[in-house]
Amino acid sequence: MESFDIAVIGAGAAGMMCAAVAGQLGRRVVLIDHSQRLAEKIRISGGGRCNFTNLYAGPANYLSANPHFCRSALARYTPRDFMALLKRHHVTWHEKHKGQLFCNESSDAVINVLKSECDAGGVVWRTPLSVEQVRQDAEGRFMLDTHAGPIAARALIVATGGLSIPKIGATDFAYRLAKQFGHKLIDTRPALVPLTFAAADWEPFSALSGVSLEVRIATGSKQSGAEFDEDLLLTHRGLSGPGVLQISSYWQPGEPVHIDLLPNRDAAAALLEAKTGTRRQIANLLSEWVPQRLAHVWLETHQIPAEARVADLPDKVLRRVGEALSRWTLTPNGTEGYRKAEVTRGGIDTRELSSTTMMSARAPGLYFIGEAVDVTGWLGGYNFQWAWASGVAAGQAAADHVRRA
Repeated sequence: MESFDIAVIGAGAAGMMCAAVAGQLGRRVVLIDHSQRLAEKIRISGGGRCNFTNLYAGPANYLSANPHFCRSALARYTPRDFMALLKRHHVTWHEKHKGQLFCNESSDAVINVLKSECDAGGVVWRTPLSVEQVRQDAEGRFMLDTHAGPIAARALIVATGGLSIPKIGATDFAYRLAKQFGHKLIDTRPALVPLTFAAADWEPFSALSGVSLEVRIATGSKQSGAEFDEDLLLTHRGLSGPGVLQISSYWQPGEPVHIDLLPNRDAAAALLEAKTGTRRQIANLLSEWVPQRLAHVWLETHQIPAEARVADLPDKVLRRVGEALSRWTLTPNGTEGYRKAEVTRGGIDTRELSSTTMMSARAPGLYFIGEAVDVTGWLGGYNFQWAWASGVAAGQAAADHVRRA
């Protein structure tokens, strides 16, 4: 039987960061993962360039049933701290949009930094290795049964993520283990995911697949909903793009979403104003405001001839078209599911975890970090920042726990 101070299950963003921190604090750490390839979520992030953090990451950018839980870890390990780590390894980056930071080269640069940091801490790698069962012995050590034999550890950190993108190895391991030790779960569902619509409802727009534009999109109430100004992408099954991915984390089944296709224009007033100053066809005018294909389909769905002149249309018709452009209301019938979701909303209830250490209140020495817990960030690097911050918090705390044990 192998014996370690700390075992970390899950060699993704949170797990590698955590193992590196604990190892560099002098603890003997083993890092276990069931996959041969390391950190596939990092590898595919940001189109292969890894959107590794966001300059503006703060508690307001995260969803949780316990919204203050993330505050401590995020305050103690900030985007600037991770940027400093990359700088020490000579990794360069750029800001793309709204504080989103991407590698100048490939995502492998971030994976290599984390691997180097683990190696600097003497972390022992066990990949691919599946953990079949976890139990505690009479001395409180965690005993991990694996297909290669048992592993014992005085502290156990679970960083196996959520259910998103099963093709790269996502499992419910963390949830099953949490329940085994008496933890409650917040219902899980796909987040940062495209929205879909009933085929009959979407038929007029399905031919617009590939059309994109910047919109204002909202859902829910002031208390539980959200609003974002971001790009929208129409697909053959529904809506995608950054704005839709953002709002999907807040959308509840059965609720509508509201889209302002012209967020910087009072569409109804602009159409009425154009009535007195032009003899132009309405399709040509709308094509200056939204993509041409969308303008034509929009008029068709509102039963207005594309060649109709703005000056000839009644005020009430122009007002109706304008108001519809400013508040396109539609109700999704679902999402593209975990296979297309970037993250999982919900997870292990954080009210039974320490916000400063990530340790379980039910099993001393047991920690849960990263996407496995009920902390879900916005699109744009926020979820990686939570991985780094929660990983550092647990790595430091577990190292201290072992020292005092």
